[in-house]
Amino acid sequence: MSGEDVLDLFPPGTHTDGDGTLVVGGCRLDDLADDFGTPVLVVDEVALRRRAREYLHEFRTRRPCADVAFASKSFPCTAIQRLMTEEGLHLDVAGGGEIITALAAGADAARLVLHGNAKTDEELELAVREGVGLVVVDNFDDIDRLERIVPPGHTQPCLVRVIPGVDAATHASVATGHTGSKFGLMPDDARAAITRIERSGVLRCDGLHTHVGSQLLNVEQLAAAVAPLAALGTFDVYDLGGGLGVRYTYDEKPPSVADYAEAMAAAADALLPKDSRIIVEPGRSMVATSACTVYRVTTVKRGERTHVAVDGGMGDNLEVSLYGQRFEATVINRVGGGAHVDLVGRHCESGDQLIDGVALQDPTVGDLVAVPVTGAYCYTMSNQYNGARRIPVVFADGGSARLVVRRDTWDDLLARDVT
Repeated sequence: MSGEDVLDLFPPGTHTDGDGTLVVGGCRLDDLADDFGTPVLVVDEVALRRRAREYLHEFRTRRPCADVAFASKSFPCTAIQRLMTEEGLHLDVAGGGEIITALAAGADAARLVLHGNAKTDEELELAVREGVGLVVVDNFDDIDRLERIVPPGHTQPCLVRVIPGVDAATHASVATGHTGSKFGLMPDDARAAITRIERSGVLRCDGLHTHVGSQLLNVEQLAAAVAPLAALGTFDVYDLGGGLGVRYTYDEKPPSVADYAEAMAAAADALLPKDSRIIVEPGRSMVATSACTVYRVTTVKRGERTHVAVDGGMGDNLEVSLYGQRFEATVINRVGGGAHVDLVGRHCESGDQLIDGVALQDPTVGDLVAVPVTGAYCYTMSNQYNGARRIPVVFADGGSARLVVRRDTWDDLLARDVT
């Protein structure tokens, strides 16, 4: 692929400096590698803020009462949650840990939406105590717990999660709206849950929630989830979830945010009450394209296949091993072109393959390699496999860079030991 093709996968505004080195957020990637070490996850802060504003603009232009709730699970970093809060977004939180980081980020608890198919008493107690705005009821056990936990005289607003029966054209690991999903209730059970909530005395059903899946490249599949909600009746709130896909590879052509907003607003206008509030929960499509990961080549092994090994891998990008997500890459100062090699990680697993058959120009030991579109779920699933230290997160903006998450230290690997 040409250099221009490669640049298209990096955050908007990415370019090459006079000597051909990639510049993201106004910062040369070799300078960031020198300053913060490798691997390092680099976020273009301006690109991310623009994406948040784009989401709000596209949805509120079409549906003024729409809200956008960032799906924190896609990048549950306090600095990211703070940025989203500053841009006027609500936060979707999946569990107690994301409530804690959201509050630390300065988010208003009333603007949080709590999800989870297996919420614990501890998490629900935290949500009620802190005043979380909406708790998504995923099952009847949620209702049992909330009825015990919510104190008399207090009312907890809820949404009931509905399985829409939409078979998403995506990897099975990220499909959630099909019959048999572990998330949510089938329509008949959802009706029963709504009735129980209305009779509880301490809960209030403000509306419904649904989610089809993740990395969907067809907006019609996302919009198809609206009709099953409409069939359940009239409510104040309809949370339509997220799921819009992004461009990871040269061949993919995902819909734009405008395309997504148009499809969802059209379905809402046709099927839902005119004055109802809709919520969408973008995660992957909000953060994925705003970031890249920079690695250093440690080994080049030539043979039947050329293996280019770097100093990271499944410890900082588990998406490949977990559900086969394809990425692209480039040497940062020789952008585009080159022979096809296998970019592999440092972990003791044959499955630690970052990218099979990726074009790299003459990779050698010591080169820096950048993998774009790593803003979603890479930080989320980072781990310490083989004693690896979790990597830092750096915000780049206008040529300045700041550390928002430090690299693990060796002491961090021992921090939880009690003997």
